[in-house]
Parts: sequence; C-alpha cells; structure tokens
Amino acid sequence: MTPHPNAVEPTVWVITDGKIGIVNQAVGLAEAAGFPFTEKIIALRKPWAWLPANIWPSGTFGTSPQGDTLEPPWPDIIISCGRQSVGPARAVKAASGAFHVHIQHPRMSVSSFDLLVVPEHDRLAGENVVATRGAIHRITPIRLSEAATQFAPMLASLPRPLIAVLIGGGSKSHQLTPALMENITARLNTFAAETGGGLAITASRRTGAENESILRARLTGDNVFVWDGVGDNPYFGFLGLADHIVVTADSVNMVSEACRTGKPVHVIDLEGGSAKFNAFHQNFCDAGFTRPFTGRADQWSYEPLDETGRAARELHRRFETRS
Repeated sequence: MTPHPNAVEPTVWVITDGKIGIVNQAVGLAEAAGFPFTEKIIALRKPWAWLPANIWPSGTFGTSPQGDTLEPPWPDIIISCGRQSVGPARAVKAASGAFHVHIQHPRMSVSSFDLLVVPEHDRLAGENVVATRGAIHRITPIRLSEAATQFAPMLASLPRPLIAVLIGGGSKSHQLTPALMENITARLNTFAAETGGGLAITASRRTGAENESILRARLTGDNVFVWDGVGDNPYFGFLGLADHIVVTADSVNMVSEACRTGKPVHVIDLEGGSAKFNAFHQNFCDAGFTRPFTGRADQWSYEPLDETGRAARELHRRFETRS
C-alpha cells in the first residue's frame, strides 16, 4: 500500500522484543502500510519483565540499556507486537500522543489502543479490533517471486511437482517425537512416490537433533533436498517455487504464511495441541485453505489469504480519520 504522493508521510516505530516470529508480524504490517519505519528492539528490566503491562504505572518505559532507546523525536504511529512490547509502546503513546497499533492479544482493555490486530482464535472483540485469520506476516507476491528467482538454481535438479516441507518441532503446545518423525518421513516418501515429485525440506531449531537425524536418514535420493542451514535461508524461495506445501501444526505463523500462496497446504498434526491451536486449524480447514497431511497428493485451490493487507488498509483508514 502506497500513501498519496502529496501526503506528508507519518513516522513509524516498530517496537518488538526481537523474536523473529514477533518481528515478522510487526514489520509485515509496517511494510504493507507503505510508510517508512524504524525498528526498535527493546529489552525489559526487572521487575517490568515479569509484570503484566496493565499494572505498570502510567508512563513507565521499563526498558534496559540492552535494547534500543525510546526517546524523542517521537513517531506519529507505533506498531507493537507481543507481550513484552505493550508497556514500552504505551509509554511512548503517553509521551507523544502517537497512534498505537498493537498486534496479538494485549491482555488488557481494548480501549487502551487505537487499533488491535488479533487472530480470530484469540476471541477478542471490540470496535477497534481487526480479527485476522491466522497471523499477519511479510509474505507478498513480489517477495515470493524474487525469492523463487533467487533460489531456483538450488532446487533445479528436483523433479516436479515440488513439495516444500516446513518442519517445526516441540513447543509449549506440541511435541514432535522420534516415533512421530518416523511416521512423517514415511508419509512424505509416499507423497513423493505418488506424485513423482521432489521434496525441498527445511527444519527449525525446535526440530531437535534426533528428529533431524531421522529426517535426513529416511529422506534420501535425487528427489530430495534438505537445507543444511548454510547461506541465505531459502524459506521464501521454497514457498515461491512449491506446487504443494507441507507444514507442521505447531506454528500459526508458518501455516498463515503458506496460505498467502494460494497453493495446497497440507498440515502435519503433532502430539499435543491446545484449544486455540485446534480452533485455528479447524477454521483454516473449514475455509478450504488447508487439509490434514495424509501422504496423499490431494490438489485444491483457494484465493490467497492476505490478512496483512486488510489490516494495513484498516490502519490507514483509522489513522487518517482519527479526530
């Protein structure tokens, strides 16, 4: 989204704790809004790192020197994301009167914010709440196209259809056990054999050494590429080049990003789960974006999901019309 050429562009701060999943959501919204922005990676000092922001005294920044400083000149718009950023972002708003957009459930009154961008499965309602299907992110058609061009030589030897496999791992809600990894690799081999296609696989730090060893031992051959973690991350390239996307259920971010492509997204169920995760996955399955991963090469299509763009348009509308 590009502002009117004659408009004075507002200044924007993106405030996060630096965790990649948090940063991608906040930066994704700033990029989609089309305004120049400055990233502020903050760290909280004790006791503010332990306390919910709704009990902080008004105007408390709570930041430590280990993070970026928050000082004038103040921004016109604040985009914050995640629990750690709520208190500092509210202090900036108190000092500056900036328009404050917060991403994710803030665990406090919605009236404290100008705009909230919150996943539907968090069940938060209010006149100033944009409830999104899944997480917002940085995926755009242009970014996918550029990454596909960049990483096409890496995957050029693999047969088509290309199956991008995005493996997460253990979390507070989910477990990826060695026995389950054995089962997953067997289904991936079935998928590749049924389609005659290639597997382009990337694992995460949460996958774990034992699970990754199983993955590498069971998925071999000329039709398999497993990224070794060296060089530029090909994640966007995998999404851009893939004909099918297979992703583990532990990451709302990865599933949401995959559904920006309009390609079939097969979700690998893991052990565990939670009411919120279950509601998210059921919503996406019912809407026709995803299906459970069975090892069968089902084919379907849908309109690529652009919730980041929708949130950015609402940011523009509310900022431009605020009294």
